[in-house]
Amino acid sequence: MDEDQWLLRQGLHPDGCSLDEVRVLLGEQTRLERGSQGHGDTLLMKLCCVQLFHAAVPNDVLLIWNAKTASWDADCSIDIQLLCGGGLERTKAYLAAHPTQESRAALARLLYCEEAGDFDGFSPAEQSAVYAAYYS
Repeated sequence: MDEDQWLLRQGLHPDGCSLDEVRVLLGEQTRLERGSQGHGDTLLMKLCCVQLFHAAVPNDVLLIWNAKTASWDADCSIDIQLLCGGGLERTKAYLAAHPTQESRAALARLLYCEEAGDFDGFSPAEQSAVYAAYYS
């Protein structure tokens, strides 16, 4: 399944039951990409991350981070803002409350990107509009 087929099947705002399918597909593509760069479909991975961004479920933050850090291509394809579907402050608080190496790395990157200005003017609603235009 490619990005276009998945978008037609699920849309940008999948419902609760379909979100499990999104998580499974993202996990599969992440494993492929982590195994060898180019084996996962990073465009499909990004779309899955956009779908999870729209759901704004805190537990998905590390799933998105894991996908983003699967390879150099994935890191470039998956925007850091996609971790913050529930908002930047909520995401930082979630990561700070989970003292794992993975959550510390994600929080450190968020803080670095925030300081660099990558979140100036950020809101989930405005970011959602950017993705709606991108995928239209």
